[in-house]
Formats: sequence, C-alpha cells, structure tokens
Amino acid sequence: MNLHALRLFHVIATTGSVTRASELLTISQPAITAQIKKFEKELSIPLLKPQGRGITLTEAGAEIALLAKRLFAVEQQIEQYAHHYRTGTHGSIRLAATYLPSHFLLPTWLAKFKQQFEQVDMMITTTNSSDALKQLLNVDVDIAIYGGIPENYPDTIQTEELFQDELWFVVAPGHRFANQHVSLEEMVKEPFVMREEGSSTRERLLSLCRTYSTSTPSISLQFNGLYEAIMAVIAGYGANFVSSLVVREYVERGELCRVYVDGIHLTNTIAICTRKNEPLSASTTNFIAMIRQNPVS
Repeated sequence: MNLHALRLFHVIATTGSVTRASELLTISQPAITAQIKKFEKELSIPLLKPQGRGITLTEAGAEIALLAKRLFAVEQQIEQYAHHYRTGTHGSIRLAATYLPSHFLLPTWLAKFKQQFEQVDMMITTTNSSDALKQLLNVDVDIAIYGGIPENYPDTIQTEELFQDELWFVVAPGHRFANQHVSLEEMVKEPFVMREEGSSTRERLLSLCRTYSTSTPSISLQFNGLYEAIMAVIAGYGANFVSSLVVREYVERGELCRVYVDGIHLTNTIAICTRKNEPLSASTTNFIAMIRQNPVS
C-alpha cells in the first residue's frame, strides 16, 4: 500500500477539500488528484465522488478515512513517545543501591526526580555493596548508587564520586567508652553489632584490623538492616562501626555517643556507578544530573 497516497487521502478526508489539502501539503492540486486516482486503482475502490462543485467521500472512502485517521493517530503517538523518551520525560530506570544511600539519600532524590519526571518508572533494589555492583555488571540494573570503597572494575565500571562520608565508632551513652579516646586495640575487644557479610562497612572494620595487626573483633550480633543494628547498640549492647549519615541524629540527640579511636579516620565514598562505554537513557541521564545538583539530602 502506498502510505504517501493514503496520507494525501487522509488530509483530503479531514479537510473535505482537495484545494485545502493542496494548500496544507504544498502540493499542486493536479498532483494530488493524480495520486488519489492511482491509489484508488491500487485498492480497486472508489474513494471520492463529485458533489456539486466539490467532492465527498464514497461509502468505502468514509470507512477507509476512519481507518486512516486511527493509523495516523497511532503514528503521532509513536512520534510523541519517541520525543518523550529522547528527552527523558518517559521511560524507566532500574537502580540498585547499597543500604546507606538507599535509606538516607534516595528518598529525597526520588521525590525531587518524580516531581519533575512523573512518567518515568523507577525500579529500586536495596542490597549490599558486592551485590549492587554484581547486578550492574550483569546488566540487571542501569545504575548503582554505592556507599563504601568502590571495588576495582577498571574495564567495566565507571565511578563518579559524589562526596565522602565519615565512619564512626558508636556506643550507648552508658558505655565506658562513650565520648572517650581509646586505642584501636581496646576498641576491637568490645562486642560489635554489625550488618551481614557483604556489607562494605563490615569489611572496612575487618580490613582496618588487618592493617593495624589487631585482633579481629567479635561480631556478636548480626542484622540484615542498619536500623536493627543501631537499635541494639542504643539498647546498651556492644558497639557499631557505621556511617555518620546513619547515626548523626542519634548522636546529636544523645541516644548514641562517639568513641574517638586514636589515629583512625576513615570515610566512605558515596558514588554513582555505571557501565563504561555504554550510553545511558535520557531518563537515567536526567536522574544522575539531579543527584549531582543535590548530593546530600
């Protein structure tokens, strides 16, 4: 089927006039008439008939005009969708985030983003550090928001640092180390309440002990969530090694106290991770741009 001729017929049917169609399409009337006659011959159906000094649709022409109207409406929808997808106003983003940014940064980021790009679908997975990067490498997600020490994937992962977050040792206010300066060797003799294996902060604590050749701390309680681990320490058991973003408000309210370990000052990297040399969708690019403008909630 000659879609160009169908489009000419659609404009004639919509305007009710070959003359008006000629003006809108900037095509001469004889050229349009010749195309329509050729199209009628192709279909073996008369589409137009004279009426007074003008033309009108035949019965078959009216039915085909209705179908053409639907077809070109769908064409317009496709063009609109493509435009929206290119500009990032529609689409989807698959995101993996480690617990720290997921709980303390993403809620604000997502709220700001959805206010501007309501039609973009967001699929978020909260997981530990190693699994977040694994999902990115396996193309299960488009972007990973990482809190920790970025693992070394020089050929596959692109990392953009947003900011550095301090790591603190914390205990309950009644603990003998509360607000005190102690050595690392003293600190690691305390029972620790930590997240599960695979947590970057837990791995940082163990790595710290290896670096300074101290004994490995006893992780006496293990939780899958940050909140549960913090609540256990607030309740009076053990110590935690944790992001300042997580516990700063608890410390300010006096529910937790810092322990200042001599010579130790560690930070987490909060970073955006993407796959190297792979183009991002417009919606993902817009989301990353929004994060850059609002790195800390």
